[in-house]
Amino acid sequence: MRRWLPYPGLALALLLVWLLLSQSLSVGQLLLGSGAALIGSHAMAVLRPPRRRRVRLAPLAELGALVAIDVVRSNLAVAAIILFPRKGRVSGFVRIPLELTERGGLALLALILTATPGTLWVEYDQRKRTLLLHVLDLIDEEEWATLIKSRYEVLLLQAFEP
Repeated sequence: MRRWLPYPGLALALLLVWLLLSQSLSVGQLLLGSGAALIGSHAMAVLRPPRRRRVRLAPLAELGALVAIDVVRSNLAVAAIILFPRKGRVSGFVRIPLELTERGGLALLALILTATPGTLWVEYDQRKRTLLLHVLDLIDEEEWATLIKSRYEVLLLQAFEP
């Protein structure tokens, strides 16, 4: 059974989403959705995701609240940058050394930084364990590195450490 349907829960979820989006329970939509679900399930098997690990939820809850506040603050800051341009304001790139190596934690950090207006995750060098971050209003590179490490990375390390 696992050979034909490696991730049955994922296949079922994909089929349900397909049917909800198509807003039809016709035989054709059931067949198309089943085909998409099979392909999606096999694609996931090819990716071979790592086994799930235990994740601490308390640091993630704190991180979620922190990110929500930061996104609102960043939206206001970016709006101010756009509405009230100042001479001498520069954008730039910052290299930040990271201790975080867990793939899920790195993916979450990438989502946080990219979703926060004014910052963009550009690249992660796995060998050097450094993040290249683009910042819209770059004043002090060291301040940005300290901010990312003390605000986000600490909580991600707590959540994803073994």
